[in-house]
Amino acid sequence: MDSFACLYVIRGEPYPSGTCVNLTAEETLIGRISNSFAPDLAFTNAFISRRHFVIRKERDRAVLYDLGSRHGTEINGVRLTPHRPYPLNTFDIIKLAKGMTVLHFSYTFAEQTLDLEPLSVTGRVSVPELPLTIHWEKRECVVEGKRIPMSEKEYSLIRVLHENANRLVPLEEIKAKVWPERPPGAEGVPDVTLDELNALVYRIRKKYGKDTFLISAVRGSGYVLESELQSS
Repeated sequence: MDSFACLYVIRGEPYPSGTCVNLTAEETLIGRISNSFAPDLAFTNAFISRRHFVIRKERDRAVLYDLGSRHGTEINGVRLTPHRPYPLNTFDIIKLAKGMTVLHFSYTFAEQTLDLEPLSVTGRVSVPELPLTIHWEKRECVVEGKRIPMSEKEYSLIRVLHENANRLVPLEEIKAKVWPERPPGAEGVPDVTLDELNALVYRIRKKYGKDTFLISAVRGSGYVLESELQSS
């Protein structure tokens, strides 16, 4: 196997820490997997764009280009300018998704304790393909042909997350939209505990199926709904 260069996954779903991806192709696309698209190295984090960045072989060097990703790419703590070349060096640290995904670049395979996996690992990643439609007027979801009515709080949370699909919705905004009847707390937002919010997310996952609404928590900040849903 050609060992031109490699990426080590320090942190990034769905790969275990230490996964090594050999960069054998002339061009390797990194991004987020969806039902209709899978990049060469595919992550599931909603903050990662489908076509986030690419690494190209140029005159025996690995050169990274951010492809205009929504949340940007950082190398060694510096945010890159989209579409400009950045020649990579061994020990470079690449961060995506606000630091939730971290990669280590190297021209060598010196870390012998790490497992080596080819890019075909992406083929084992799948995104659920559940037929799902939301009828906002009726306040119901249709999951695999089954009609499921939404409670008031379920409707309010799903609505605010869906309106901001694939973006972080801050806790303050969620509390204001879902619990408008609550008196304000010390910070001027409705007095809602994280336990209440987490319990609501848990009920939604249990009621509609854990893979129906892909809701991710960003600790201390808010929630993200990764969505390609139909609505009416």
